[in-house]
Amino acid sequence: MMRISTTHRCCALHLTIVAALLSGAAVLIAQRPAPAASQPTGEINVTQRDLLSKPVRGDWPSYNGDYTGRRYSSLTQVTPQNAHQLRAQWVFHSRNAGILQATPVVVAGVMFVTGSNDAYALDAVTGKTLWHHAHPITQGLIDDASGHINRGVAVLGNRVYMETDNAHLLCLDARSGNLIWDVPYAFDNKNYGATSAPLIIKDKVIVGTSGGDDGVRGFVAAFDAQTGKEAWRFWTIPAPGEPGSESWPGDAYLHGGGTTWMPGTYDPELNTIYWGTSNPSPDFDGSVRPGDDLYTDCVLALDPDTGKLKWHFQFTPHDLSDYDATETPVLIDTVYKGTPRKLLMQANRNGFLYVLDRATGEFLDAKPFAQKLNWAKGIDAKGRPIRTGIVPTAEGTRICPSYAGATNWYSPSYSELTHLFYFMTLEDCSIFSTKPQEFQEGKAYYSTGARHRPEEDAKKYLLAYDLRKGEFVWRQPQVGDSHSFAGVMSTASGLVAFGDDAQMFEIIDARTGKPLWHFNTGQAMHSSPMSYAVNGKQYFAVAAGNDLFAFALP
Repeated sequence: MMRISTTHRCCALHLTIVAALLSGAAVLIAQRPAPAASQPTGEINVTQRDLLSKPVRGDWPSYNGDYTGRRYSSLTQVTPQNAHQLRAQWVFHSRNAGILQATPVVVAGVMFVTGSNDAYALDAVTGKTLWHHAHPITQGLIDDASGHINRGVAVLGNRVYMETDNAHLLCLDARSGNLIWDVPYAFDNKNYGATSAPLIIKDKVIVGTSGGDDGVRGFVAAFDAQTGKEAWRFWTIPAPGEPGSESWPGDAYLHGGGTTWMPGTYDPELNTIYWGTSNPSPDFDGSVRPGDDLYTDCVLALDPDTGKLKWHFQFTPHDLSDYDATETPVLIDTVYKGTPRKLLMQANRNGFLYVLDRATGEFLDAKPFAQKLNWAKGIDAKGRPIRTGIVPTAEGTRICPSYAGATNWYSPSYSELTHLFYFMTLEDCSIFSTKPQEFQEGKAYYSTGARHRPEEDAKKYLLAYDLRKGEFVWRQPQVGDSHSFAGVMSTASGLVAFGDDAQMFEIIDARTGKPLWHFNTGQAMHSSPMSYAVNGKQYFAVAAGNDLFAFALP
């Protein structure tokens, strides 16, 4: 049971002693204690039982709410009948370097959120800051890492874990914000970064890295939650002699991409984590990486205890259009085509929606959802794309979906009430160009680039897919400039909440897509929403620009 108590405090001296006793690879940092909270948060205790609970209830204890990635809340106080009464309750403003892309985590009335390398604990009812852990941004980073993006925290016991822009894993005391340990986990290439929220599995903290466009070698790594000692590491680009290494001649494996820049999902019954990997590197020149380029653009099924690969499925072999497969792999248990199945669904950046058997990795189905799609004309019986032969050229080639993808990292949702799968899509194309390039540290490794044609309109849609019928039941067009990167969530009362393309946080009817309520945040949203409850009152929260908004009924 999660609870909060005001009877226990942890002083800075105690934290120093604890840090001194930690074993393993943790780098201990001498740091001035964080300012005392005006109202101490006391003892937060997130247990394995809390993390295994599904669907999400009052607390939202991890990035996707629970391990399934469904972003489906069992809360029912806000309904289609009263959603129009929602009002803003508070706004938290962050002054960090990058815009907010985090999904907040809420435990026992305390909200944890990140901005750049900083972490905040807020009173989830009032938005008041309880503590703030400041960590300087890293100078000299490139590409995504230079934006100092951070998508949130993981919590276990009374500790909060977060990644930094330069791929360090921080462990903080949830009650005070004081640093317990700091572990660097990406080495030998200064193009590494990190943008994800960590994932807690049992006694381990699972992390990934960014830099798939910059010539790094991707990996998923696990660290002991108590000590910070590395437990295992799975390299997504095989070394010479390993299965799949034929795509990586010479030292190309050291720069092959396949990064893991979004959190995965977990099935405790199968004891398997599912993690998506990014595009190969260089992005647009496939001549230096012949073949399928394993394990890029894949979902990996890994043993969380050892890091051993159980199976993989590659969505876009030999990707030439930057179609990362880091979109959330959503876990659904249902009767599928007359047979009970443990399914994995992913709306992929390449424009196809996939259904896999997550116990075996067997390909079951794929449906195109992008209307502008010319790189492939379908998916064959084994799950491989049937290509059209359209590829980047020196002169530039129009390829659809665009460089931004038919969807992207922003969250989808699966409703157990409607049995519909919801996700945001982008209808757009890009001109892809290629030119050979040598890898250099400190520089991106795209070889060469993609651009948008001004005369080609881009448009976003919110889609609802019926898994049982195998068809899309509605498609809601978005009004706006297509600059949002906002995700979706659903509730047991029949609602879907999302950030639309006109700077509005919006609630719609989950069955029909009918608009019910909206709030103008005045800023584009680059985050995914969540819902929580404190003292029986339901809230929605979403980040927009540098602000975090919370909404509830009067």
